[in-house]
Amino acid sequence: MVADARRWHPSSHGLDHLEEQVPELARMGITLETVSFGTPIDSSDMHPPQWVRIAETIGQHYADFDGFVVLHGSDTMAYTASALSFLLENLAKPVILTGSQLPLGTIRTDGKENLLTAIEIAAAKENGEPKVAEVAIYFEYSLYRGNRTVKVHAGAFRGFPMRPTGPCWPKRASTSAMTKPRFYPGALARSVCIHAWTTASV
Repeated sequence: MVADARRWHPSSHGLDHLEEQVPELARMGITLETVSFGTPIDSSDMHPPQWVRIAETIGQHYADFDGFVVLHGSDTMAYTASALSFLLENLAKPVILTGSQLPLGTIRTDGKENLLTAIEIAAAKENGEPKVAEVAIYFEYSLYRGNRTVKVHAGAFRGFPMRPTGPCWPKRASTSAMTKPRFYPGALARSVCIHAWTTASV
């Protein structure tokens, strides 16, 4: 979501546009690439086919990057995060979803900090291994487990619970404050499996 002089609207702009809105990206020392899905949609229109498309895109580029950040509307972000946590079996790299309550381009946007920190977390390693090797949501200074999250506020900057359900890694001054997450036995040794089938008949 971005803002222009007249309205807020979904945006599919690439890295150049993000660097224009968030110039700090160029100073992070992290190699970034973006993938846009053509015509943008409102997050209220997200359905299983879109979840599968995100998962397949991550799978196609899985070997090329240390982590992934998914920019997503906040209204259905928790649903997408939960779905991805099951579609990406044996995940051993971070997939961090983030967004904002106020669009990039507005003076008081929370999107800039959310984006910068999500990228920082996706790139964070300890002894050569990612600090977060699962699907998670970063929003308003907290990192939430993807399948243990629900949105509770449509207007407040803290759109997700102050006491998140499930483990969370509070973000303070740096990623050094993050504790090492638990892995399932042998998760790092197995290849990621992308599940491309879902059904709405439930």
